[in-house]
Amino acid sequence: MLEKLTPATAVAQGRLDYGPPVAVIDIGSNSVRLVVYEGVTRSPTPLFNEKTLAGLGREVQTKGLLPADAVEKALASLKRFRALCDTMQVERLWVLATAACRDARNGKDFIAAAEQICRTKIDVISGQREAELTALGVVSGFHRPDGIVGDLGGGSLELVDVHGSRIKPGTTLPLGGLALQDRSGRSIKKAEKIVKDAFDDLKLLKGGEGRTFYAIGGTWRALAQLHMAQMGYPLHVMHGYVIRAKEALEFSRLVRRVHPDTLSQIEVVNAARRPLLPYAALVLEHIVREAEPRDVVFSALGVREGLLYSLLDADERKKDALIAAARELNLLRSRSPQHGEELIEWTDAFMATSGIDENAEEKRLRHAACLVADIGWRAHPDYRGEQSLSIIAHAAFVGIDHPGRAYLALAIFFRHVGLLHDEELSPRIRELASTRTLDRARVLGAALRVAYMVSASQPGVLPRTPLKVERHRLVLRLEGDTAALGGERVASRLKQLARLVGREPVVST
Repeated sequence: MLEKLTPATAVAQGRLDYGPPVAVIDIGSNSVRLVVYEGVTRSPTPLFNEKTLAGLGREVQTKGLLPADAVEKALASLKRFRALCDTMQVERLWVLATAACRDARNGKDFIAAAEQICRTKIDVISGQREAELTALGVVSGFHRPDGIVGDLGGGSLELVDVHGSRIKPGTTLPLGGLALQDRSGRSIKKAEKIVKDAFDDLKLLKGGEGRTFYAIGGTWRALAQLHMAQMGYPLHVMHGYVIRAKEALEFSRLVRRVHPDTLSQIEVVNAARRPLLPYAALVLEHIVREAEPRDVVFSALGVREGLLYSLLDADERKKDALIAAARELNLLRSRSPQHGEELIEWTDAFMATSGIDENAEEKRLRHAACLVADIGWRAHPDYRGEQSLSIIAHAAFVGIDHPGRAYLALAIFFRHVGLLHDEELSPRIRELASTRTLDRARVLGAALRVAYMVSASQPGVLPRTPLKVERHRLVLRLEGDTAALGGERVASRLKQLARLVGREPVVST
């Protein structure tokens, strides 16, 4: 019988102990959002996320003021957000305000009222600072990013060039969806001229040719959501969703040309955002024309995550966000976190001798797969593969693209269900995997099946039972006190793996 929980022992076992949670409130021109995080970490996990579409910036360009009803709605939301922070025992709260509060004549009065409610200083960040934090959000959320970052809010568009962790000075333009709607008098033709004039001779975009454009902001995410629905895309994860530049151009033209309510699958987009879709599409269309990127990638991370990343020390910033997140999941859900770590070295030795070509990115993904290989062990045996696949494919991972997600999910799926008749068993996510990716997932899944059968998921076994290719044979060494760990099922699984790598299986005792 479980002991009665006390305040000292009532920390949920499904959470990591990073101390009291932290929170960021982002007062934007369109939305006001609270996100509470587990801690300031390399891969921060949200505990709570809520937004209100207050529309603070809808009249700032023409009237110079935050609308009274929007102010009332925003302040009411801030009261709730402060109460939620108190309820969740948030220790540190950062509050950021952007374009609408910067530009409106009554912005200072609003900020003063908001500070009283939030009980903390509000940072009304400059356009330059907003661009920097947006770029840091992309640096934190993508593995070695390279391209132009664009954050489209309600009031402004921030653009900045990023290469790895190097960030060039950015720029801010009054091209947010609400600002364009306001300045153009809701005329898409007038808005097009405004956008065209703003982009004339903008040198920053000229550096985007053949690279990636990283799209951030709620209305751009709504565009991507609509595109996903129309394409019947098999993975409903926004972060890392890619649209090739030509397709992004054609889709943007379609969305800005017709009334949003006539678009197929429009019901997937929040009704409050639909009127802004043509303006967001217009801005994206001109960016793709001017910058000529290879593709458009959508990011779920932006200013808030950039702020948290800026608070990390240099060593933490250097960590791989995907591996950090996989280690956390390993710690939370595996029978033995140490066994997951040992799998990395065990499969390293196998791959190094196997003759299978593996590049640096594939090795990185394999390491992540090893760390999450046992997260489904509490499920019914018949559903461990399916549940593990769903958790991994839809996890709040960053630093990974969608084909990478498919590799992780399928490798662990195969580790549970086996390799026979996998064409019938494996789900639609395999559509995202190339032939090479699928082959690597099958090989790793087969290797993991050997590892778990030998070790029973216990630490300390794999370092003493190496698997290597020696003289064209796939050799599993079970020697000394590990000899008794062999058996018919171990031999059967080794034989399956040997077929995949074209080697003769041998159990050495």
